Amino acid sequence: MSEIVFVTWDGGGNVPPALALAGGLADRGHAVRFIGHAAQREPLNRAGFEVIDAPRARSFDAAGPHSMMSFVRTFGDRGMGRDLCATLERRPADLVVVDCFLIGVMDVLRRRGIDFVVLEHLYDAYFRAGVLAGPLALALTASGRRPRRAVAAARSRLLTTLPALDPVDDPQVRQVGPVVDGATVTSEEPLVLVSLSTFGFPRMADCLQRVVDACAGLPDRVVVTTGPMIAPDELRVPAGVEVHRFVPHAELLPHATLLIGHGGHGTTMQALAHGVPVVVMPMDPTTDQPQVGASLEAIGAGRVVAKDASVAELATVIRELAAPGPHRTVAAELAATIRATDAVAAGVAHLEEVLAQPLRA
Repeated sequence: MSEIVFVTWDGGGNVPPALALAGGLADRGHAVRFIGHAAQREPLNRAGFEVIDAPRARSFDAAGPHSMMSFVRTFGDRGMGRDLCATLERRPADLVVVDCFLIGVMDVLRRRGIDFVVLEHLYDAYFRAGVLAGPLALALTASGRRPRRAVAAARSRLLTTLPALDPVDDPQVRQVGPVVDGATVTSEEPLVLVSLSTFGFPRMADCLQRVVDACAGLPDRVVVTTGPMIAPDELRVPAGVEVHRFVPHAELLPHATLLIGHGGHGTTMQALAHGVPVVVMPMDPTTDQPQVGASLEAIGAGRVVAKDASVAELATVIRELAAPGPHRTVAAELAATIRATDAVAAGVAHLEEVLAQPLRA
């Protein structure tokens, strides 16, 4: 049995892959702990994991408003890394798995000579262009961090994306596929699922209202899940549309013929695992969401719509993709690929390979 620590942050879609891998490791008899933001303690405890105190970590809550600078300060924060190191002095770990955004934590581990693996839960193409380069990397560098140097110090990078959408050729990367469950789509009661982010992006309620308006009159059942950021009673709801705060997508996607989402990697891959095409309305151009949408559009399994698209523009795209067509064939092919892999088992096997390797001097 090995001691393993996952380092995470309160982002949303970054957490489920970490939890799934942690669960797979625990099932193999390893002792797994987490360290993250204070808001994550309760859900991580509820998932059955011990959570390490992080009193020096910068405060961050997915529900709050955030600017580019707040992300820079959070991702570059060394406080959580120092808390982690203090804990490891009292109770060592055999392996640390760090969320790919937490450059400050990686920087601390690199300086202390502590081995770690990076968990990449988004497209590697975006990670290289949007985290290791671009405005975020420049801002982190200006604050004294070195994103490329920090990531280069990792033993490996565990990537949870689909090769057909995110091809990678990097010896440091082990690509295991999306960490999602899939099921065969049933069409007894076909539905269109509308679900934007659980993260608090600006103007999201207005975007969701326009999507809801554009779904009026669809022949399929339309189910909207608002998540924690938008109250259902904030929306004007036309006939034929159901609005809920939360319904597990695993219950809805087996019946879905279309997902309208924001392009979050986890939700998008969950839809594709069920063979469901996706209309992507990115909420933030600086995230991986536009790239996720563009990859679906390029392969023929979805379309991208602008955040300020009109109701008429949205209605045209939604009706086109809610109807039968080649996009369903492509989505079904991607689903078969995803379901043919066991990303959790592959990820756990890779982490155990790393554990079996001798530590670097």
